[in-house]
Amino acid sequence: MTVESGALYVIATPIGNLEDISARALRILQEVQGIAAEDTRHTGRLLAHFGIQTPLFSLHEHNERARLEQVVARLREGQALALVSDAGTPLISDPGFPLVRELRQQGLKVIPVPGPSSIVAALSVAGLPTDRFVFEGFLPAKSAARCERLQSLVREERTLIFLEASHRIAETLADLVAIFGEERPATIARELTKRFEEIHTASLRELKLWLDAATERHKGEFVVLVGGAPVATEADTPENRRLLAALLMELPASRAATVAARLTGLRKKALYDLALNLGNPEEKESGE
Repeated sequence: MTVESGALYVIATPIGNLEDISARALRILQEVQGIAAEDTRHTGRLLAHFGIQTPLFSLHEHNERARLEQVVARLREGQALALVSDAGTPLISDPGFPLVRELRQQGLKVIPVPGPSSIVAALSVAGLPTDRFVFEGFLPAKSAARCERLQSLVREERTLIFLEASHRIAETLADLVAIFGEERPATIARELTKRFEEIHTASLRELKLWLDAATERHKGEFVVLVGGAPVATEADTPENRRLLAALLMELPASRAATVAARLTGLRKKALYDLALNLGNPEEKESGE
């Protein structure tokens, strides 16, 4: 097979281990007339490793819109081009969306060449539910905005996936504990496919202790996965949440659940679990 003329190939590249690049990706990178790269120096090293000499040009968040006309013109001339990011699948928290959207609107062909993705790699080994999940990308850099975003996800029942940088991982994990509670199951995947890869699954509280136990664990690139909220029960209604929230302002979770049970006629255990999910685990007890 040869590349199609007038097509843009969106090519996934390794997130760490160079052996993860596909034979198809290598062939297309060799055959296209040009490669749009997030960082030409970074991609140049990848191409040099495999002996590929295809010309590179930059396409990143600061020049992407300015490059649109150039890319469109080259495709209309019949050239085949490739789009790559620094690592993983382009457009997934990486540049490329305005370009692909424009090409789709103009009826030009865009062809995926699938491969490495840190979020899918992490999800596949986390031990958290994989049938339904939500990718949230990078959280806001400032704690107040980050907590506001997390608060909006507290009741999300699907597995949550975040990306995080090394200089914010400790603060983000602390905010996750504060918003989601200490016992929510979660996974940290650090430096996936690289030499110092680590994947650790535990409660959010235990993960924070694990991260803080060694300074080297704060380094690298992170995927953070958090288990979804427990499926809503008969007790989990807006009215009962408002009632418990008011009671929790004055009482520990166990006592608040007892009072709520008397007022609603519902089982105390269900109301106690709901109280804990509201983020006020002052006490813990076994089942009723």
